[in-house]
Amino acid sequence: MRFAPGLLPHRACLSLTGPDCVDFLDKLITQSVRDLEIGALAYGALLSPQGKVSADFFIWRSGEGFILDVDSARLDMLAARLQRFRLRAQVDLHAREDVVPACFDLTAPPGALMAGPDPRLAGFGGRALMAGPHALPQADDGHVLRRRLESGLPDLAHDCGPEEVFALEGLLEELNGVSFKKGCFPGQENVSRMKRRATTRKKFCRLRFEGP
Repeated sequence: MRFAPGLLPHRACLSLTGPDCVDFLDKLITQSVRDLEIGALAYGALLSPQGKVSADFFIWRSGEGFILDVDSARLDMLAARLQRFRLRAQVDLHAREDVVPACFDLTAPPGALMAGPDPRLAGFGGRALMAGPHALPQADDGHVLRRRLESGLPDLAHDCGPEEVFALEGLLEELNGVSFKKGCFPGQENVSRMKRRATTRKKFCRLRFEGP
């Protein structure tokens, strides 16, 4: 199932800028961002202290800092959590209503501010950031959903509730969403323990069956 490039109106962008934004973000999320080059894309999450997924998101490295592409339903919560951790760090957080996430299958849409392959799964397609809500038509939700399900990709903003699943239950390891080589982050102890002891008892998986 192929799909045309299109905007994802259920996604939103949160910008992090300031001289401390690299250290700030790297210490809080599952993914390492210190070596992320400008224009590059990664996938990660913010966890609860117990290691459950509060919000997962795509991470873009911009010239000014980072842009997080997150489900709209989790935007306010993510911004509030990050703001709570900010303390004296020189980091500015604000929603970017002028930037709209988009997806594409084979070719990046013209005029994209940034574009790259989906970091979760090779061959699934790509992600892009577009300038404004009229840069592209809206993506066909049915086609994108079918392609996602066929590829075995969970959507942790819709397939589970906030802080309902542990990071490894949500396939963050399989989908390149967690670094086991970086320093500590909230929830890291449980993630590491489940990895070392192989105690993950449930995970999202594909089921193929006939009938309703």
